[in-house]
Amino acid sequence: MEFEEREQVYGREAYYWGTEPNEMAEQTVALAPETSDTVTAVDVGAGEGRDAVFFAEQGWNVYAMEVSPSGLAKARRLADRRGVTLQTVEADANDATLPEAVDVVYSAGAVQYIRPGNRERQFGRFKEQTTAGGVHAIFAFVDHPEVPTAPDWTENEHAYAQGELAAYYEDWDVIEETAIVFDDESGGETHQHAAEILYARKPN
Repeated sequence: MEFEEREQVYGREAYYWGTEPNEMAEQTVALAPETSDTVTAVDVGAGEGRDAVFFAEQGWNVYAMEVSPSGLAKARRLADRRGVTLQTVEADANDATLPEAVDVVYSAGAVQYIRPGNRERQFGRFKEQTTAGGVHAIFAFVDHPEVPTAPDWTENEHAYAQGELAAYYEDWDVIEETAIVFDDESGGETHQHAAEILYARKPN
């Protein structure tokens, strides 16, 4: 989405993405490192907060990072309704840094906004600021020869080459890597997306 459209959508009372976590968030909880302290996580591109709130419900210390002020406002409202606490960070994924060392970096549907020239730097930052044994869970849209560009794709979104996401984690332990093609109706028109989902752990 373009920024203005996102603000309009997130400014509505209804939650565009819903309020329940997706399967990727649930899998991330299952893979989270065991620590004697509270798990600290950042949701990069948290949207309206559904996954960040779910992480907070696990007793985690959670940063919801999002470029949209309207999205962050809804994330805070959802957290209040669920009786949990979120720390919100208004930031663009292109130049964001993490507020502190974290155990989990999670991003479901936002890393396509990181321009190709910034990716090595940004993934490097996120990896460096992750604790030993920490986990990254990343969803990235990818180019696919049999999947046309989505009708609601914007010039601010940049698909990844197939296998590119994993290449940023060659020095980590890749737990799981999945390539998918799925149907979507965002923008009011049925279309398909190709994507890769990667779970990786930082070596001790």
